[in-house]
Amino acid sequence: MTSHIKLFNPGPVEVRREILDAQSEWMIGHRGKAFEALYARIQTGLRQVFGTASRVFVSTSSGSGLWEAAARNCVSDDPARGVLALVCGDFSERWADVFARNGKAVTIQEVARGQANTADSVAAALRARTVPYDAIAVVHNETSTGVRNPLAEIVGAIRAHATETLILVDAVSSLAGDKIDVDGLGLDVTLTSSQKCFGLPPGLAFAAVSDRALARAATIPNRGYYFDFLELEAFGTKNNTPSTPAISLMRALDRQLADMLAEGLEQRYARHAALAQMTREWAKEMGFELFAAPGFESQTVTVVKNTRKVDVAALNTSLAAHGLSIADGYGGLKGRTFRIAHMADTTVADMRELLAAMTEHLNHG
Repeated sequence: MTSHIKLFNPGPVEVRREILDAQSEWMIGHRGKAFEALYARIQTGLRQVFGTASRVFVSTSSGSGLWEAAARNCVSDDPARGVLALVCGDFSERWADVFARNGKAVTIQEVARGQANTADSVAAALRARTVPYDAIAVVHNETSTGVRNPLAEIVGAIRAHATETLILVDAVSSLAGDKIDVDGLGLDVTLTSSQKCFGLPPGLAFAAVSDRALARAATIPNRGYYFDFLELEAFGTKNNTPSTPAISLMRALDRQLADMLAEGLEQRYARHAALAQMTREWAKEMGFELFAAPGFESQTVTVVKNTRKVDVAALNTSLAAHGLSIADGYGGLKGRTFRIAHMADTTVADMRELLAAMTEHLNHG
């Protein structure tokens, strides 16, 4: 068995040696010119990836930290307003819980696992309101089910019925692998983290934040400190952060952004789409079904319905002998599904290697 297991898990993902090595550069102080230059380069690259001319906050946290940031900065304590949380899996369900744990009034609109939230259901919920929601929270790509929600259509429904309502988007497992035009869609908070489509180690999270969201934050008295948007903005305008940042990880981000832009963002999205199609076709050829409803399949992670009742642990033991790994189903879907990530820097050759090893096990294991 090889000591290096190549990860096809939906986070943390496989990280290239060049990215790992970028973390080993000499340390610098975070209140000096060298750090300001690093931050400025990162900011320029992140804005291109997010498709925004506004700020992109860099947080030394997981994406879950920015869930809390969105809750504390964008939703008031007025119980008549609150947030509409669109739930279609374990992670969107957990984000709804984060709003509640921060004392916000939460209305949950939930669909069955494997199904997508729809623009029609959002429009119906908004038409039924006499007082607008402060915000609507949607997970673009639900990692637990492999469902890709129709973001543009949902945004259209929100803008048609609730112009004051902020749009908060979790793009943790999609951004940088699936195109999201933050400014074109008019999104207010779009958050993601480092260990998925960015192809970095865990530990950083990023959020594109609109002027509208900053204005809302200014009206909310108890935003906390660590994730206070106004505090992050005050330091960000000086190419810095309020608290000590993960400098080594930011060095890796700097290198990865340069490589991503050199590849070309449109080419990167096309590569992810091609890998997704390869994986879906393989699953169907091997007698499996896809868990996501037709037309709503993720471009970055395929969740396969375990119709053949494969022992996923045994499959991963077999894959480990080839230096490979996939993920079991998440939560209540463990054993009932398995998840194959095709994100970050995964190549067609990588995907062929994995699918061939899986085929070998399934046919002869």
